[in-house]
Amino acid sequence: MALRIDSCTHWTGLWVAILLIAPSTFQSAAAADDGIEREQLAALVRQLDLIDRLAEHAAHTAPQERARYHFDHARLREDLQRVRAGIQDYLTPPRAQPRDPVELSGDYRQSSSPSDEEAPQ
Repeated sequence: MALRIDSCTHWTGLWVAILLIAPSTFQSAAAADDGIEREQLAALVRQLDLIDRLAEHAAHTAPQERARYHFDHARLREDLQRVRAGIQDYLTPPRAQPRDPVELSGDYRQSSSPSDEEAPQ
């Protein structure tokens, strides 16, 4: 019987240890995932820049003859700019701007009775 109680205590201690360690493990994993996500999104922005340059080059080298259907390079570049702006907004969220504080007086000394120097004239 003593073996069983000792075994239960061992498992309870193990579960407590797991419950204490697991949140910190997940927190550091989430922080690492955030860093990886930022790196991947920054790489995606660089790739979008390259695609934008290729689209600009293709627009200038496209045949000038008016075919029935043609590729709209300008619309592609506008869409690329929207995607790039969305990613950059995510990577650099707006920060609250500091308020313009009212100037502090800095004079906190009070006297119980006005002296001759402080008396209104």
